Amino acid sequence: MMNGASKTMNILVPIDFSPVTTQVLGHASVLAAGLGGRLYLVHVAAPDPEFVGYDAGPQTVRDQVARKYREQHQQLQAEADALRAGGLDAVAVLVQGPSVETILSEAERVCADLIVMGSHGHGAVYRLLAGSVSQGVLRRAPCPVLVVPASPPDASD
Repeated sequence: MMNGASKTMNILVPIDFSPVTTQVLGHASVLAAGLGGRLYLVHVAAPDPEFVGYDAGPQTVRDQVARKYREQHQQLQAEADALRAGGLDAVAVLVQGPSVETILSEAERVCADLIVMGSHGHGAVYRLLAGSVSQGVLRRAPCPVLVVPASPPDASD
């Protein structure tokens, strides 16, 4: 939005279909509506086992993985369809790869001005042992990142 020119704000929204996804989409939708932004929904699927050096197993396993990817893709498209039905500009893509690197790559690809993603609220031990996707993205993102925390299980206490 420099020099008075209007530019569509590109908002990358990585989603994993966990309970925090609804909150992430809610915040991203409000931002997109208020800023005239385009939402790029991305779901990062696990890398293909053959790609990471593991034998893919029997055909039934490959069929099961393919079915899972189709279901995830349909779910992702349904989220984008719902956003479009609400008047928002939304695009959805399912990409395979390591989570942090794939999210960062998609941010570069779509020239993201903002990333809106969820945090699962795992404890320090989990983060120490497994790392955190949101922390990895925060450290290396080419743009601002809004991290939406997962709601506590019972917010009434």
